[in-house]
Amino acid sequence: MKFKDFNFLPELVEAISYMGFTDATPIQEEAIPIVQNGSDIIACAQTGTGKTAAFLLPLLDKIAKNPNKDNNTRALIITPTRELAMQIDQQIDAIGYFLGVTSIPAYGGGDRETWAKQKVAFTQGADIIVATPGRLLSHIKLGYVDLTQIDFLVLDEADRMLDMGFSDDINAIIKSTNKERQTLLFSATMPGNIRKLAQKILKNPKHVSIAISKPAESIVQVAYVVHENQKTGLISHLLTGKKNYSKIIIFSSSKKNVQNIVSALKRKKFLVAGISSDLDQKEREAVLLSFRNEKINILVGTDIIARGIDIKDIDLVINYNVPSEGEDYVHRIGRTGRASGSGLAITLITSDEVYKFKRIEKLLERTIHKLPVPEFLGEAPEYKSTPFKGRGNSYKRKSGGGNRNKKKWNKRKPKKD
Repeated sequence: MKFKDFNFLPELVEAISYMGFTDATPIQEEAIPIVQNGSDIIACAQTGTGKTAAFLLPLLDKIAKNPNKDNNTRALIITPTRELAMQIDQQIDAIGYFLGVTSIPAYGGGDRETWAKQKVAFTQGADIIVATPGRLLSHIKLGYVDLTQIDFLVLDEADRMLDMGFSDDINAIIKSTNKERQTLLFSATMPGNIRKLAQKILKNPKHVSIAISKPAESIVQVAYVVHENQKTGLISHLLTGKKNYSKIIIFSSSKKNVQNIVSALKRKKFLVAGISSDLDQKEREAVLLSFRNEKINILVGTDIIARGIDIKDIDLVINYNVPSEGEDYVHRIGRTGRASGSGLAITLITSDEVYKFKRIEKLLERTIHKLPVPEFLGEAPEYKSTPFKGRGNSYKRKSGGGNRNKKKWNKRKPKKD
């Protein structure tokens, strides 16, 4: 389906075309007509499928067709991270230029000057507010943000916001909005807490669910079975001499590991930086800019950079830890191999992570090839590729005695690299 088939304003179609897009993605095909018809929606689709445009384009079209006469905010978009709020605001700026639609970004970090600018923007008004929950609620509590007239409320990456502990903030914000609003809830996954939230805030919603996509065929996926203390040594070995890899992302499950990985790679003279919530906004933006401009070629972070940050031309993704959910694995390695390009994804698996990785293989309906650990790193575990039968049968560990909870995990001497 073409974007011109949605009966958008000619200026909006022109803006979309100018950005190089003509065909709608599946989530856009299903969601846009629902938003246009004024219904609430609960939509589930993974990152990278075009969810943002699925709500942004019809909202911009509606606002442009009915201009703001009273200087009231028309739409509120709530996102989990500063980076995603910035990205959406930039997209509104790019398209809104053709339509005369304005937006205000509001996210944490920054200094007093940033706060003051946000306050001025709120008091002067704009068509759309794009905000993270904590920062928006802080402004609301000071009494100068009026959301009682908004027509549209969007919760983007709703599952991630609840995972990050924003449930109370979101509920407080929603209470301050117009009850007659149209509410759009978009999420990559649909756990029970999201369904409860949807039941609470949506009115007779339409449901759209796009099945999770398998990773692009152009992405080569491999794994190494390692001990925890072998990970940084293996990463250093894999990256040494790889000058053709201009952009590499390493995903870790914790902020502590991010710092450890960065420190270890810096000692090896790699151009690397970490990104986490420990950095203030200017520092995070500086790191991302350095990565995009290839002043550094290795970016280490948690799943905050798997969703909502558009970094193109990633050559290699390394999973330092196996993600807990298969969807997160797809999000992570989906940073590479985009636009039909090639990419490489490497996952490091320890004994404690075998069960999680087998679940990922089951979701992907394929077995990921396991490569031998270089001999100089010492003895490595062996991954037994037995059929998936649940946690109790997924692996064994060589044990000194007894057979309780016996696991298929045996040590071996690695083959030569």
